[in-house]
Amino acid sequence: MTDTALATDAFVHRTSDTSERSHAMSPASAMPAPVPETPAEAGAAFVPPPAAAPPRKRDLSAIVRLASIVLVIGAWEVFGRQINPLFMSYPSAIVRAGIVMAGNGELLTSLLSSCKILLMGFLLAVGLGVVFGLLIGRYRYFDAATDWFVNALYATPLVALIPLVTLWFGLGDAAKLFIVTLMAIFPMLINTAAGVRDVPRSLIEVSDAFAANEWQVFRKIILPSAVPFMMTGVRLAIGRAIIAMVVAEFFTAITGLGALIVKYGNQYDTASMFVPILLLMAMGVILTSLAKRAEQMFAPWRGSKRDG
Repeated sequence: MTDTALATDAFVHRTSDTSERSHAMSPASAMPAPVPETPAEAGAAFVPPPAAAPPRKRDLSAIVRLASIVLVIGAWEVFGRQINPLFMSYPSAIVRAGIVMAGNGELLTSLLSSCKILLMGFLLAVGLGVVFGLLIGRYRYFDAATDWFVNALYATPLVALIPLVTLWFGLGDAAKLFIVTLMAIFPMLINTAAGVRDVPRSLIEVSDAFAANEWQVFRKIILPSAVPFMMTGVRLAIGRAIIAMVVAEFFTAITGLGALIVKYGNQYDTASMFVPILLLMAMGVILTSLAKRAEQMFAPWRGSKRDG
């Protein structure tokens, strides 16, 4: 190769390097690529942003419940004033009567007397109902020996037994306690027995295969499986216990909220008669709410099933 050809080749090589460096250092190439503003500019590579999550709906149940309470009380106040006070009263008059009864201590004394009997009878009914329900649901021969008796008493209007109860226990707290326990025990007993019978047979067979004793079967399999049924029995027993307490006080006692209803009913004081009635309604609502909380604590999967 001649000297002229070598010089020409070196000149072409330097020119090419200079052109590449100029292109690399140009302002246009140093700037970042523009962001496409439309799908057409971006072409097929455009991916739409994810849609924003819808706003969470507010739970309006409390507002609707409060509005219904205000509506009912307002309507009662307006229309109750149009009725003869011997037959009907209205909320403002009931509040005034309640203040008078609370001031002289009559209301608190009656409330404590009723709550004492209600709590004792309810706890006794729950304890006996769980024990006998477990035995009836678990053991076939125990069920055969007692089912006729349970069904007969459950179908009998227990109010019809109150005169007999007064002969046995007199007119004091013992008679009220017996009546409350007798009326509240059956929802507990029947639901507990149903929960025991609902335990899958395969779980019992697995416990037998692992040589579990009877106490372990009760503690680890039967009781956890029957808890939802027991909590249903508790909620039903609360309502029956309150009814039993009032009925018992109508017939067997001179104290308690039931006795106040009878007293002011005989005096045709309708506003004062409504005070213990509304207290009983409030007790039912509060105790039922507590039972729901207990159910959520001991059987939380029931709430998740309902929500689902």
